[in-house]
Amino acid sequence: MSKIMVVEDDASLREIYSIRITAEGYEVVSAGDGEEALAVAVREKPDLILSDIMMPKISGFDMLDILRSTPETASIKVVMMTALSAEDQRQRGERLGADRYLVKSQVGIEDVVNTIHEVLGDRAAPASAPEAAPTPEGAPAPVTESAPVPEGVPAPAPAPMPTLDAPAPEVAPVSEPAPMSAPEMPAPVLAPEPAPTPAVEAIPAPEMPAPAPETPAPEAAPAPEVPPTPVQ
Repeated sequence: MSKIMVVEDDASLREIYSIRITAEGYEVVSAGDGEEALAVAVREKPDLILSDIMMPKISGFDMLDILRSTPETASIKVVMMTALSAEDQRQRGERLGADRYLVKSQVGIEDVVNTIHEVLGDRAAPASAPEAAPTPEGAPAPVTESAPVPEGVPAPAPAPMPTLDAPAPEVAPVSEPAPMSAPEMPAPVLAPEPAPTPAVEAIPAPEMPAPAPETPAPEAAPAPEVPPTPVQ
């Protein structure tokens, strides 16, 4: 497993690079500036250093110069990353021995990962299926030998090969089905019309007799006067 050292003074950016590079199967160590990176490089012996240039204490260019001047670290692959897109900065990095020089504004994290694979040369090419040798024109096609039949077992009879002169079997004509006529629907049965209801003549009400005249009651006859009885 190759070991990669990420040198970046921005802690969040350093963590993003470390997580993505670890996902590629590399072992990752990191440093926050050039001075720390020199100590880690001597101790860890990374296979590749991915380093920023604008850093405190020791810049990336000075760190690269010291790495190439030290026998213990002279053979380490170095990929420089910077926001400086000037051509003179690129030429300075190449003179100091940088293997690649990337401008941050022009590449993404996947470009960085691909550059690491390219510099280390550890990305295997996809295996391609072997191509079959072309058969020369006019040569018979190769015959595949069949498995031998064990003794005592009758060999299967070969299937009869159709002859070209045999007449084609006659096909009985298919009669067309008779057209189906629509079924006759019975005539709808109409309900008989109701008989007209005879008109009922109104029965005149019977005439009531006029009430009899009132008969005056007879006046009571006055009672006869009884003469007083004389006292004896």
